Amino acid sequence: MDKAIQEFKKYLLVEKNSSQHTLDGYLNDIAQFQDFLIHSGHAIESATIQLDKIDRLAVRSFMGYLYEKNFSATTMRRKLSTLSSFFRFLCREGYLKTNVAKTVPAPRIQNKLPAYFSVDEMFRLLELPQGDGFLPVRDQALLEMFYSCGLRISELVALTLDDTNLDSRMVKVLGKGGKERLLPMGRHCVKALKMYLNTRMDKIRDFGSSTDKLFLNHRGTGISTRGVRKVVEKYIKRGNFPGGVSPHSIRHSFATHLLEGGADLRSIQELLGHSSLSTTQKYTHLTLDRLSET
Repeated sequence: MDKAIQEFKKYLLVEKNSSQHTLDGYLNDIAQFQDFLIHSGHAIESATIQLDKIDRLAVRSFMGYLYEKNFSATTMRRKLSTLSSFFRFLCREGYLKTNVAKTVPAPRIQNKLPAYFSVDEMFRLLELPQGDGFLPVRDQALLEMFYSCGLRISELVALTLDDTNLDSRMVKVLGKGGKERLLPMGRHCVKALKMYLNTRMDKIRDFGSSTDKLFLNHRGTGISTRGVRKVVEKYIKRGNFPGGVSPHSIRHSFATHLLEGGADLRSIQELLGHSSLSTTQKYTHLTLDRLSET
């Protein structure tokens, strides 16, 4: 099975051009399934996993195991989708004859609406970083970019200096599946970025760093997704915002505020980089709920 996983990894990188984030997610899910097979005894012969012995029962048992471990329905559906993609690849390469994961029903999920900041709360969050040092100036620019463009955390982390054009107020973003999109930046975002780029140069000079990443950590190297989460969560905690909001809530707020301001769904879909309009439609429920409350 290890050989098949390595071939699948190569397929994701070369043919599918998957991002590192997507690749890590797929491989982690498959590794968890592999561990389950070893400990449960499914498809095991001579102490090794036999790919052709993996049947529908093994996959259903894995879903049952995840349920007992209190995994959410959304997570279980994602893991089942990963297995289906993996088995489809194995069928194509001749390891398997049928995709057994495809016949396993996916768990039903409740339509949970994403948490988001109100306009006033969002402005209050953006005003929390205070000071002239590298960290508060960087945090101000990071939050402004996050909200102004409605980025995913992975997209924010991947930004380089060449991706931003302050004169045209546009930023080039590499989204899921390697799809590029051009997004406009607001005036406040550009102003915060100009201030940050000056302190960034000082940080690069101090550490002798040569990275082209736009946002840096305190050591002068590119900030990680975990680093961004810690930054945003710090200000969420400092601002004592209502429960449920998270770093990803900034992206939800971006879309919700646009919709409340009269933007059409198709435009919001393009800005968010959604491949399907149905993914964007969840934001209509948020505005309808707000309308009902009013």
